[in-house]
Amino acid sequence: MSTSPYAIVHFFPGGTREQYEASIAAVHPGPEQLPAGQIYHAAGPSEGGFTITAIHDSQASWEKFRDDTLLPTMQAGIPGGFTSEPVTTGFPVVNLVTAQGRQIVLT
Repeated sequence: MSTSPYAIVHFFPGGTREQYEASIAAVHPGPEQLPAGQIYHAAGPSEGGFTITAIHDSQASWEKFRDDTLLPTMQAGIPGGFTSEPVTTGFPVVNLVTAQGRQIVLT
């Protein structure tokens, strides 16, 4: 398993901002805080639903968050949260460019 950053894109068909806010409140450690290992989080409405993109410092940290926090919490049910499984795509990050023009090439 690679130790390079790992990106996850979740698409929740029919998802709403309100469901997102309830879900994030249940799985993140606090307002404007990221789970351990998560280094980037962006979310917003997209055609047909709601999309969340996260980057973790490694695939292992993503899997730990997924297995220890995200899945158990979602399976237990989150009042007002997403009601279905997302369509999820994950990939190792090989290139990351910041707003400051700094390019980080990862192998």
